[in-house]
Amino acid sequence: MKCRIILDPHREEEVLIYAHSRTPLVDALENLASGAQTELIGYRDGEALRLELGQICCITTEGGKVFALTTDGKWNLKTRLYLLEELLSPDFIKINQSTLANPLQIERFDTSMAGTLKVKFKNGTVDYVSRRNLKKVKERLGL
Repeated sequence: MKCRIILDPHREEEVLIYAHSRTPLVDALENLASGAQTELIGYRDGEALRLELGQICCITTEGGKVFALTTDGKWNLKTRLYLLEELLSPDFIKINQSTLANPLQIERFDTSMAGTLKVKFKNGTVDYVSRRNLKKVKERLGL
């Protein structure tokens, strides 16, 4: 990918990307240029920690609470899943009703019965892509 920088103090700043298709690199460049959120605050055992989006494997709900699953464990988030879906939409993919997945943290897919895909994350977590979201996930990941 070529990169060209033109410094002109009289023009409005903008980033223009020409790409053959949407890839994780294009998504990352878009987030960087737009100033999108790059971290969340996770809570566990009275401790708060900044979680970079790249280290989060998936965000899931259990018992009405929202958790970020990382290689360091499970962190409670104080934001609703639907708000996180809107906020993190270029970086994360909704794979089922209760899980947002980080495509960069997916280790592999396994086909299963009933038309769903089994997703194994780098931290060992396993989840499934629902039939409702299967087409969208396949398009986004180029499968």
